[in-house]
Amino acid sequence: MQKKETRWGLFFLSPWMIGFMLFYFLPMIASFGFSLLRYNPAVPEATVYIGFANWIRAIVTDSEVLLSFSRTIHFAAISLPIGLGFALFLALLLNSKRVIGKSLFRTLFYMPSMIPLVATVLIWNGVLNEHTGWINIFIERLTGIQATGLQGIRWLADPQLVYFAYTMFGLWGVGNAMIIFLASLQGVPTELYEAAEIDGANFLQQLFKITVPMITPVIFYQLVLGVIGSLQYFLAPFVLTGGSGFPGGRTRFYMVYFYKQSFAFLNMGYGATLAWLMFIVALIITIILFGTAKYWVHYAAGEEA
Repeated sequence: MQKKETRWGLFFLSPWMIGFMLFYFLPMIASFGFSLLRYNPAVPEATVYIGFANWIRAIVTDSEVLLSFSRTIHFAAISLPIGLGFALFLALLLNSKRVIGKSLFRTLFYMPSMIPLVATVLIWNGVLNEHTGWINIFIERLTGIQATGLQGIRWLADPQLVYFAYTMFGLWGVGNAMIIFLASLQGVPTELYEAAEIDGANFLQQLFKITVPMITPVIFYQLVLGVIGSLQYFLAPFVLTGGSGFPGGRTRFYMVYFYKQSFAFLNMGYGATLAWLMFIVALIITIILFGTAKYWVHYAAGEEA
């Protein structure tokens, strides 16, 4: 019976396994092969084997690789905590018994995440416009003065503010993370809150002593996905600046640089090297997160990550 169940299990898994081999694993192996070549798809006959020259260039001689990585990490350090914190905040609000019409608000908060990302970027490009954006208009009406004299706040043109502006794009689409947090909050046993109330614990004490420890597996899950997604951040800066890095190169993130090398300059061999470097960095960060999870992630069964 066990062998039969195993065979049927492998049979139903086979479409995914075949798809993984054809569309993920084999292309990864091929891309590593390309990283050892000087390859331009427009001139395939000029392909030359150069060994690890692309790797040496990326790690040692190309300063833009390190700069683009630092920009990406800087942006992730700003956007990821704000995004996860805002999603958890909304989930806590919608999990409260005092909120009326929770089903309506859940739908409203989730709907923006269904909007295509390009449309979201273009919408927020208008919202954050320094002259006609409604956020600057609201600030002007509220304060009676324009933020910088002759013009509004330059959200997308000020190097000091552009990362916060891009973070707003992400806050628009936290509905998916909010739903996952909400499901985890509803899984916390109510008996724990009742016992805490009898002992006189206030809201903050319940939040940090009961709620957060009980949902740490979900926080860890969201954190891992958020880190990987932040490292691959590409769409917003490419749509708004075409990869130019405006303002002042601050938005020339790693994936933007990878795109320009691979598809603008058609340097596919070097682009494959950059892709593998990103894979290695993401893998290292993920391993570190899993290694530290045992100190703060707690499961209901008492087992640690």
